[in-house]
Amino acid sequence: MKKQNNSRQIFITDFDLERLEYLIEDTKRRSSRDGKYLEELEQELVKAEVVTPAGIPPDVITMNSRVCLQDMDSGENLVYTLVFPGDADFDSGKISVLAPIGTALIGYRAGDQITWHVPGGIKKLKVKNILYQPEAAGDFHL
Repeated sequence: MKKQNNSRQIFITDFDLERLEYLIEDTKRRSSRDGKYLEELEQELVKAEVVTPAGIPPDVITMNSRVCLQDMDSGENLVYTLVFPGDADFDSGKISVLAPIGTALIGYRAGDQITWHVPGGIKKLKVKNILYQPEAAGDFHL
C-alpha cells in the first residue's frame, strides 16, 4: 500500500502530528490488526513537513478536513471528511486516517493526484478541492 510519487512534499500541523503519533502508539499497544496501515501512516508522517496550525497552507488536507476527490478511473466525485478512527462513519462520509484512502489523503493538496494500493487493487484519485479545512477556518482545536 504505497503511494506512487513519493517525492511530493506533504504537510502536517504539529498538533495533528502529536495526535497521530499518540494514535499510532496507542493502536500498536492494543492491536496488531492495523499494523500495516500504521506503518504506512508512520512513513507518511516521517516525510511530512511539520508546520504550526496557523502556518499550514489552506489547500492542504489536515485532520477533520472535508475534501472533494475525483476517482480517476470512474470520474465519480467523492466527498470525505478525514477523521480519527473513533469518529469514522463511512455512511456519512467520515473516513478514518487508518483506512487506506484516509492514510493516502493526509498532507496532500488540492490538485494533487494520488495512486494508492487498496485491498481491491489500485485507486487513482485527484484532490479536486478542500471544502473545509479546520485551520483555514480558524478552528485550531479540531
